[in-house]
Amino acid sequence: MTRRFCNWLLFKRMGWTEHITVELPEKYIICMAPHTSNWDFLIGQLFMRAKNEKINFLMKKEWFFWPLGPLFKRMGGIPVYRSKHTSMTDNLADIAEKSHAFKLCVTPEGTRSFNPEWKKGFYYIAMKAQIPVLLYGVDYEKKLVECTKSFIPTGNVEEEMREVKLYFKDYKGKKPENFTIGEV
Repeated sequence: MTRRFCNWLLFKRMGWTEHITVELPEKYIICMAPHTSNWDFLIGQLFMRAKNEKINFLMKKEWFFWPLGPLFKRMGGIPVYRSKHTSMTDNLADIAEKSHAFKLCVTPEGTRSFNPEWKKGFYYIAMKAQIPVLLYGVDYEKKLVECTKSFIPTGNVEEEMREVKLYFKDYKGKKPENFTIGEV
């Protein structure tokens, strides 16, 4: 029921399309960009539910207040405590290595605001766990969700992050003025 409703709402009613050429393995991290609006969360949730996938996601801890906190956690939300130096990357990599299935979505900008300095936590989690990163672009101008590239990080951080940023350069976010790939 949920799958059919989300499929109808996103693709039929809202007019979005998809172009996905990368299969979903048992373990993966989705790197999704651009992230310029709270609408990105809704589009992402509708898309994954239309595909009958439940995926965890990182979200700043400030969103985990009553009554939204329990709802976000039930949906797969993992609170990020930005002010604390935790071992979140290492912990998530350990969980990914030990689990039969691991599905995590991360927005590399780390904020909906203009940010040329992208976060690399998703990269390090995937590298330590030796799982693929799937690049999902969300284009509001074309109403398109697209994934045509994946990779397993090798440790060549600067070059691979440059490739990640270049992959997303032509996607238009809900608020395009809030998106940048920075200097590459």
